Amino acid sequence: MEVLRVENLKKSFAGKEVLKGVSFSLKAGELLAVLGPNASGKTTLIKCVLGLVLPDEGRVTLMGKPAEGKAYRKLIGYMPQTPPFPENLTPEELLLLVSRLREQEPNAEELVRLFKLEPFMRQKIKTLSGGTRQKVNALLAFAFDAPLFILDEPTVSLDPLSSARLKRLVLKEKEEGKAFLITSHVVPEVEHLADRVVFLVEGKVVLDETVEGVKRKTGKTSLEEALLSLLEERA
Repeated sequence: MEVLRVENLKKSFAGKEVLKGVSFSLKAGELLAVLGPNASGKTTLIKCVLGLVLPDEGRVTLMGKPAEGKAYRKLIGYMPQTPPFPENLTPEELLLLVSRLREQEPNAEELVRLFKLEPFMRQKIKTLSGGTRQKVNALLAFAFDAPLFILDEPTVSLDPLSSARLKRLVLKEKEEGKAFLITSHVVPEVEHLADRVVFLVEGKVVLDETVEGVKRKTGKTSLEEALLSLLEERA
């Protein structure tokens, strides 16, 4: 079943084209890694999928719904790279706030235990370390049922054990039919999670292929080497 469809997205800022006709789709139970060098358009693409930026042309649909309104956003679990948390709230208060905004009950107890957040749930966000904030970020993304999860550099600031726990959680949710769109600069990490790769360069999709397919096409043994060779060919 198709979960997400991105069709011919074009977006410019101050006369500069950032997205130049980006298209791809994402199925239930599939993990898609959107990769590319800096300024390739990944952030703008994510904002368009989230419904936070309107494209100049093209469209985004999630479960057949256009990218607008509260009902659409409830279909997404989002883990931003740098979450803009209110510093004076606690994780417990944040969870309640997001629950009210989404009009959904959270499934948080297991996640709190998974990420060892019990001692921190009633502490102010401003007192938490970067790694603990990132665990709270994961908690808020996964506490609400959704067909699509968007994870932007999800393991930033996480220690190796917490990173491993997050990856296991992603794989578990994927097995249950959830779709994932992930961006990351840690290509070896993506290689072990992703089913498919969309590679953006200067706002264009230059590759939409399975991980194994990318390696076969380039004759490389790792995804990182394969993507580097593609960039060198275009340099």
